[in-house]
Amino acid sequence: MTNISLFFATNNVHKVEEVTALLPDFFQIRSLESIGCTEDIPENEPTIAGNAIAKAQYVHDKYMVDVFAEDTGLEVDSLDGEPGVYSARYAGPQRDSIANMRLLLQNLGDKKNRNARFRTCMALIKDGQIHLFEGIVEGTISSELSGKEGFGYDPIFVPAGHSKTFAEMSLKEKSQMSHRARALNKLIEFLSKNPDKRNPQI
Repeated sequence: MTNISLFFATNNVHKVEEVTALLPDFFQIRSLESIGCTEDIPENEPTIAGNAIAKAQYVHDKYMVDVFAEDTGLEVDSLDGEPGVYSARYAGPQRDSIANMRLLLQNLGDKKNRNARFRTCMALIKDGQIHLFEGIVEGTISSELSGKEGFGYDPIFVPAGHSKTFAEMSLKEKSQMSHRARALNKLIEFLSKNPDKRNPQI
């Protein structure tokens, strides 16, 4: 298998760690820092897919590299799909995960329907073309925070068929079923079937 290296349009160390752990040996992530991209990448689109595309487009247009980006949202049925695209900023622009979770639990209250899902969209820009991959994992919202692993809403999300939150699972356990893993596997499959014939190092 031809080695693949690709820029990941994020400065979120947790996302880099999680995605890196999922990659096969022939796939390496290249850091944005190596091309001097240390700025906050805009996330102003009204949809999760739109944000993923916008972040990839920002890095591609400014640095002229092939790149992939992702955006993830938690969708709670009883809250009409909130927080959705605003997941990271649910409790305000400070992006405080604890505040986000506490606000969500407050808004959910004692509603019986606690069904929710994590949705990840990954956008790949390769040879100037945009490709989109989606991963979804269904689950429920717990009544309180539990676990110290993971990040974001992991301490209150229990994936379907399990009794532990994502934050109570090891990275290996979470990676076997996570939304991010499902989207990434589709991206890897696409790249494996569509190598860059002009340059094996994408």
